[in-house]
Amino acid sequence: MPAKNKFALKTLSAFALIGLLSLAVSSAQAQAWPAKPITLIVPFPAGGTTDVLARALGKSLSESLGQPVVVESRPCAGATLGADYVVRAKPDGYTLLMGAVHHTIATSVYKKLSYDFEKDLKPVTMVALVPNVLVVNPSVPAVNVAQLLALAKAAPGKYTFGSNGNGTGQHLIGAQFELMGGVKLLHVPYKGSGPLTVDLLGGQIDMSFDTITPVLSQIKSGKLRALAITTDKRSPSLPDVPTLDEAGLKGFNLGTWFGVLAPVATPPAIISRLNTEMVKIIHSADFKKRMEDLGAVALGDTPEQMARQIRDDTERFAKLVKQAGVSVDGS
Repeated sequence: MPAKNKFALKTLSAFALIGLLSLAVSSAQAQAWPAKPITLIVPFPAGGTTDVLARALGKSLSESLGQPVVVESRPCAGATLGADYVVRAKPDGYTLLMGAVHHTIATSVYKKLSYDFEKDLKPVTMVALVPNVLVVNPSVPAVNVAQLLALAKAAPGKYTFGSNGNGTGQHLIGAQFELMGGVKLLHVPYKGSGPLTVDLLGGQIDMSFDTITPVLSQIKSGKLRALAITTDKRSPSLPDVPTLDEAGLKGFNLGTWFGVLAPVATPPAIISRLNTEMVKIIHSADFKKRMEDLGAVALGDTPEQMARQIRDDTERFAKLVKQAGVSVDGS
């Protein structure tokens, strides 16, 4: 065999050996993991949908893995602060992010982010999809979308809508509502759904496009009035509430998904173990029932499927951000 070919063969053999060693190390790490508590970062304040879903998943995951799963809130900056924390964490499977559709929006509305959501975090699985709902304080004299649009058109900028932060899903859904409805509302950002709901109940703001979870009980008790669901299908939790598409804003279809991600360099074997355990939990009858009670739909998919959803939503919201002129830095 020529010397050149021998060299090439040795090189290939060396790379193959390195690959096998890497797999062996990854496998060993996965077998030893978890050996201590896991922290699940929630990028919003306690009490909101993200927090509720994280605690529901964390409780079952703790039982499955035999280690505590600690849910830690790191709110502010439209969910980007929590994401940045996880990006900088050691990629050992002990620090995870309960991410959401908000992170795909932040890529476009924040001019300077310290991380790249698609490149610096590794998807594990989608947890749930939660429809958003247009709700108003009962003091607003509108019992349907048509009446609300008429009020808003008659008084541009008078009626306020709250969101759980600049550049979040609720903010962009409100912006889409303004565009499609031909109205101008006043956006009031909060640090999360908890303080937003308090002010909505108190009448400090007129309406919100929040997820169903934090407002479902108030809707059923009559403390808030639901006018429409923002996804293309009605919610089983509020079957009598029409969609915005049905209410006249044809083609309106925006909701909020939540999913788990890890630092990108987390060993593949740990990502695989996390996915297996989480999907098993998410597809269980108990978890699905829990999600239904919260107005959510349990998902549970592969890291590759979640990555595609992130890519598609990043592109979709980039177009909406540009069309609506939404900006955070310098706005």
